[in-house]
Amino acid sequence: MRRKTLPLLISCLAAGTAFAQQTDSTAFRGRLENKEYNVYMNIDFYDNDVEILGQDIYGKLPGYLSTTTSTFCWIVLSAELKGSKAEMEMVNDYGSEDLTATLIQENDSTFTLLQGKGSTIKVPKANRWQKLPSKLTLIKRKKGK
Repeated sequence: MRRKTLPLLISCLAAGTAFAQQTDSTAFRGRLENKEYNVYMNIDFYDNDVEILGQDIYGKLPGYLSTTTSTFCWIVLSAELKGSKAEMEMVNDYGSEDLTATLIQENDSTFTLLQGKGSTIKVPKANRWQKLPSKLTLIKRKKGK
């Protein structure tokens, strides 16, 4: 009896662990905001079908980061999901600066954007360039808000 129980127990534990590591298929889809810096990200890393309002020339993309006060944006060229993380390649809409970044899902509503190699993300603020911190917390906006 013990010889049959142990393999069954191991199989159940392995299946439970694999299920627990799956991410919600909507986690990397939606609007993420940081009110302190007046920036947001519109993303859909599953279907890659985000369009930048007023900038149709770029077509459908995985997403972008923009400000609430201008049309300037950082375009997400590619996003590769790795569990609760997404590795991204980003470029500003002038095409003059680029970087790699990681978006980490901390919980259902909180994400952390980590800037990696390349340029520093800068956004326009009061006719100047404001650098965003290398580690930025973003909150997922609930639908309907």
